[in-house]
Amino acid sequence: MDNNNRKKIWTYDERLELATKLEGQLDDFISQLEKRTFKEGYTEESMLEELENHPFFMKKAPEPGQPLSPLVEGLQQLKYSPEENTPEQLAKSYKDDGNFNFNNGQYRMSIISYTEGIRTRCKDQELLAQLYNNRATAHYMLQNYRCSLNDSKQAIKLKSDYAKSLERAARCCLRVKDFDQCNELCDKILRIFPEERVILDLKRQIILSDKTSYRDQRKQKKEAAKLSKEEEELLSTIKSRGIKLELLDGNKIPNLKDLESKIPELMQSKVHLDGNNKLVWPVIFLYPEFQETDFVQNFHEDITIKEQLEELYFSPPPWDTQHLYNPDTVAIYFEGKDKNSLHKVDISNTLGKILTDEQFLVRGGTPAFLIFVKDSKAEARYLKTYHKE
Repeated sequence: MDNNNRKKIWTYDERLELATKLEGQLDDFISQLEKRTFKEGYTEESMLEELENHPFFMKKAPEPGQPLSPLVEGLQQLKYSPEENTPEQLAKSYKDDGNFNFNNGQYRMSIISYTEGIRTRCKDQELLAQLYNNRATAHYMLQNYRCSLNDSKQAIKLKSDYAKSLERAARCCLRVKDFDQCNELCDKILRIFPEERVILDLKRQIILSDKTSYRDQRKQKKEAAKLSKEEEELLSTIKSRGIKLELLDGNKIPNLKDLESKIPELMQSKVHLDGNNKLVWPVIFLYPEFQETDFVQNFHEDITIKEQLEELYFSPPPWDTQHLYNPDTVAIYFEGKDKNSLHKVDISNTLGKILTDEQFLVRGGTPAFLIFVKDSKAEARYLKTYHKE
């Protein structure tokens, strides 16, 4: 035989080096695969379909005369021809490959090998149970607890008294906080192995974890109930004040979404009640002449517009170079609920009183006002587009 055509026999160290290399190159691919299976629902079929489309898992050898790369030749060393082996022999070979990779910390590669072994559909139920059990172990090491639980259950179907799979399934249930199923599995193990101390310890963990989870759930429900009560009180207070809200999505009854601001600067500032059951609003002031805005995140309903303006204009805004804007020189309006009219504001009134005006409609949870220099050309020009009241 021509020595040039003779296949290389790989040593243990060379196989270890190859497995390490493959693990590095496959890491990104498998990570993306895991993300998709987590999002779309893990199935063995979808996983295998992804693998078959990847060059590392090609089923066809290169064409005759085409040189083999060291990587492809190495891959052939990690897979075996079904034409020369029985399904049982292939499954055993893939299990050995998986164990080799697992023992060297290559958990993703071991999952691939165990999966290939399962695909052989060998008739040896004991061997098939071992493949599922081993794949479950690899998934567990990668913290893929639901995948590990599914494989453990498959192993238990094939071998009902499989202690390793029963224990791992119980531990997976504990990890995903399925305490009832975890307890059932522990009881099943103890019926087979009554003195199994590891399982007795696991049952104690279930009791402690279940109590902690129950306490956390009660705390969350209590906080949610408190928040819900506060939200109901807020909507009830707004209604009792006679304040009208623009309702979204065809709502007939106001809800919290109607109070969500669409203005990025105010999205974190929502109307709320203070300790005295008074409303505090986010408010926006618009200056059409300069296309500028002022945002007030917490405008108390008992504060007058004039008091708020005095605070705003304590230091003149940078764009007001002529210092034209002050509480005594401005005219303030709000847009009517029909959006076709402007209504002048008496700045001596409180925000709360203004919001109860028949024409005022709070849009996006944020009262809005337009500000002009009194009797300016900008004011006159803008009012022409509206019916002033």
